Amino acid sequence: MTKKITKFMMPVIFFLLLVVAIYFSSDQQFCDAARDHGLNPKPFYKLDVSWPNLPELFTGQVFAVAVNPVNGVIYVAQRGDNVPKVLVFTREGYFLQAWNTSSIEMPHGIFIANASSNPSIWITDVGNGKYGHTIKQYTPSGELIQVLGSAGKAGTDVNPLQFDQPAEIFVHSSGEVYIVDGDGGLNNRLIKLSKDLEVVWMHGEKGTGPAQFYIPHSVAVDSFERVWVADRGNKRIQAFNAVTGDWLGSWSSCFDNAPYSVRLTPDQKYFIVAQLNINQITILEAPPVGAIGYCKIVSVIQLGEDVKPHLVDLDLKTRDLYVAEIGAQQAQKFIPIYT
Repeated sequence: MTKKITKFMMPVIFFLLLVVAIYFSSDQQFCDAARDHGLNPKPFYKLDVSWPNLPELFTGQVFAVAVNPVNGVIYVAQRGDNVPKVLVFTREGYFLQAWNTSSIEMPHGIFIANASSNPSIWITDVGNGKYGHTIKQYTPSGELIQVLGSAGKAGTDVNPLQFDQPAEIFVHSSGEVYIVDGDGGLNNRLIKLSKDLEVVWMHGEKGTGPAQFYIPHSVAVDSFERVWVADRGNKRIQAFNAVTGDWLGSWSSCFDNAPYSVRLTPDQKYFIVAQLNINQITILEAPPVGAIGYCKIVSVIQLGEDVKPHLVDLDLKTRDLYVAEIGAQQAQKFIPIYT
């Protein structure tokens, strides 16, 4: 009897083992596919619900955020009538000051240059009034230092330099400046300036081809002298040689919806990209030196409905991620939990 039961059970056991093998194989394939399409269940960040200590200070639409990793000061740019255009917080979330300057109309992008020595804050202004269509440099306390562009006048010239709704600026440690211009205006340009603010090279043609743009919205430079541009209207990220301006390639397969921002983690291993239309922060694997290949999503942060993340920045000391959210009218801090 025992032999008959054993003989009968063998095919059943084999079948069960086969099902288990298929299950784990399929599960692994699912995980691989999920990882490739941004559905990786492994989180990279968690929300710091305590930052800032006084969230009610956000009284306008928050468009941009910038971090000074040396002193741990965070600058948040917001829009609205009768609201301070810049709020300043500590890394721990304590409020420091508000800029009540009248020289900023509609801030779009914000960047901190020379953080370790003589920090200054650059703000792109897309307003249509007498101060708009410019990029302004401020002291950390909000005093205006200089203005790039023709204030109150949209234009396409490069000598003198003009802008139409300049979206973002990135100032390299060398002093060289990279600008994406504009946020839906006359221009669709990526401009590199020398540390003396002279034009070094430029790509300025509207279109869908290589080195063409449709609403270039964010720009970042990595440690391998590559310039990365969030080409919002074309739903892709393009890469260029920072020295020569040569086009290196583009990523589009990861973006069914437009990428609004692009930043790199301090270790240069990952890109952080905000996608406003789907309320998502996408984490991409950064490519090695050489051909940029295809984009690969490793994780996502899914935000609530109508949060509308616009631009992001990272604390290069702590790896903390800060997100400017138009719809939620706030900036949020996310703490890294990846290794």
